[in-house]
Amino acid sequence: MIEIGAGVDETGRLVRDAAGFLLQRDLGGSYRLVLLRVPVDHVEKRVRVRGIYAGDDVVEAEGVAAA
Repeated sequence: MIEIGAGVDETGRLVRDAAGFLLQRDLGGSYRLVLLRVPVDHVEKRVRVRGIYAGDDVVEAEGVAAA
């Protein structure tokens, strides 16, 4: 189990839903992303997300880039 405040560096598919954005992780499961910028160019594509784990499967993303 990942601890709150831990660094996250994951790849997966970026998906948009009614509440915002999700990362469907390559390792299984998903993270809800808190983003400062909307990464519209990366929606429905494979991406790499770096950020901080905030608990309850939420990641405060510092960056989203093509994987």
